Amino acid sequence: MSSITSLSVSQLRKAAALKEKIQALEKEFEKLLGPSPKAVIAPAPKKKFKMSAAARAKISAAAKARWAKVKKATTVAKPAVKPAPKPKRKMSAAAKAKLSAKMKEIWAKRAAAKK
Repeated sequence: MSSITSLSVSQLRKAAALKEKIQALEKEFEKLLGPSPKAVIAPAPKKKFKMSAAARAKISAAAKARWAKVKKATTVAKPAVKPAPKPKRKMSAAAKAKLSAKMKEIWAKRAAAKK
């Protein structure tokens, strides 16, 4: 069968005329016998992939081995005893007073600038 683009104009006209004749004959056929039921082709149901118990067991064993290797590597890298946390720094009363005075000075300057 040739491509539609390679057909000449006269061939296209003949094809169109034939198509019209076929449609007219189909209509006449339906008038005589009644409408024919269209055959609906349902797609074949997809088969569900089932893995064997042996295959699942192999995959499970491999995964457990991988996780055991990972856990073994992390336990070796961690030290057995955690170092003591650094003590919190405490500010002396003099430092607190100095900081408080400085902040009051800054806030006073801002309040004065706004007025």
